[in-house]
Amino acid sequence: MANLSEENLTYAQSELYEWIKKYIKEFQHSPSIRQMMGAMGLKSPAPIQSRLKHLQEKGLISWQEGKARTLQLAGEVFDGVPVLGSIAAGGLIESFSETNEKLDVTELFQNKDLFALTVNGDSMIDACIAHGDMVLMEPVKDCFGLKNGDIISAYVPGLGSTLKYFVKRKNKIFLEAANPSYEPIEVNPERLNIQGKLVAVWRKI
Repeated sequence: MANLSEENLTYAQSELYEWIKKYIKEFQHSPSIRQMMGAMGLKSPAPIQSRLKHLQEKGLISWQEGKARTLQLAGEVFDGVPVLGSIAAGGLIESFSETNEKLDVTELFQNKDLFALTVNGDSMIDACIAHGDMVLMEPVKDCFGLKNGDIISAYVPGLGSTLKYFVKRKNKIFLEAANPSYEPIEVNPERLNIQGKLVAVWRKI
């Protein structure tokens, strides 16, 4: 990617870039191509895609064509979440104290390949993944790198997609729930499409 620069933008590119910055600041997520088309008064996605490519070449954004809402502004600085101390899960202890330590999550959110899925159901409840949670996943490029116990999103033709533990026993693969109410699912390795591996769970309280 080129160095971050707003120089030499055309009027159309600058107009879109400024609108995107305002949108992300207000809504805390990137706009869709359709929303950008509406804001720019366009009826075709092609001009928007062309402008986005130019903005990306100039280092102002990152964007994956064809993937919904992958647009991110470049150069935004996030230096971590402050760690304020420890919290008891047993008896009471004094928890907060002055500290300069920070939890660095920049590496997580700088992974441009991450995608999110909304959990529908309670089959992973004993893994602290509840209905309505958002799971952040990273694509699995090599299924041979998976370990027993990894939580994956998998697609089985004819059955659909599911979030489960990956378990391999001898030459058999099972998708196992974190809830005793659900039986393990044995799948044919040749029919299994592993979409991603769990990175983090996002829950709104």
